[in-house]
Amino acid sequence: MTQQNNDEKDEFDLRNFLPFLLNQAAEESSLEFQRVYKNRYGMLRTEWRVLFHLGNYGELTAKEIGLRAKIHKTKVSRAVRKLEQRRYLKRTRDENDRRVERLTLTTSGQSVYRELRGIARDYDAKLAAHFTTGEAALLRMMLRRLAGME
Repeated sequence: MTQQNNDEKDEFDLRNFLPFLLNQAAEESSLEFQRVYKNRYGMLRTEWRVLFHLGNYGELTAKEIGLRAKIHKTKVSRAVRKLEQRRYLKRTRDENDRRVERLTLTTSGQSVYRELRGIARDYDAKLAAHFTTGEAALLRMMLRRLAGME
């Protein structure tokens, strides 16, 4: 390896590479909450994200969930099937377009959503406690910008 290649290599620090940092922060910060929805309800990440979208926004189609959550349609479809098997959601054919299924949470699904929402709020507060109020607000704003949500 030449000196130039060594210098180029030394100038790039993976620990400061934003995509790497974002991925590491996402993995680390989601582990504790992941254990809750996985251990209590046997859910995977996509399943709880689908559940949360229905709990937050009410009736949606699988396509709408995929677009809002940026989840591939096959993953949404699998999650919907699993949530339906657990009786957390129900499908209803759209009256105007029989190809479309409207998804809503069942009473059981609403109960699970409310419980997980409370746990998520507490966990979010625990994570935010690592920062001042201003830092937490700035971090949220910057992450929303990077995610294309602003």
